[in-house]
Amino acid sequence: MIKIHTEKAPAAVGPYSQAIVSNGMVYTSGQIAINPVTNAVDSDTIEEQTEQIMQNLKAVLETAGSSFDKAVKTTCFLADMNDFAAFNEIYGRYFTGLPARSCVAVKTLPKGVLAEVEVIAESVL
Repeated sequence: MIKIHTEKAPAAVGPYSQAIVSNGMVYTSGQIAINPVTNAVDSDTIEEQTEQIMQNLKAVLETAGSSFDKAVKTTCFLADMNDFAAFNEIYGRYFTGLPARSCVAVKTLPKGVLAEVEVIAESVL
């Protein structure tokens, strides 16, 4: 088991890793729209937050020897299902391989963000 950490994504805000690689698979922790440079949520629209989430995931996946193309399953959490279409448009630009996905509405997310995404993907590590 390999614990993944990159400075190009937000540090874990609790007792967990950004991702774990085990048996050729990477399991990311949920990524939210924290900018790793400012360590803050710098946007308030679903589009901007989703873009930041994807940049964070890209950094974690690359550090773990993976990519969006190697994703097999994602789980997406939205604070408001009315944001689904806008979220989906940005999400679709990154996950072009069409992994399996669950997308659910939740009451609240950490730091008041609008979305969170976690990924399971193949890894070369």
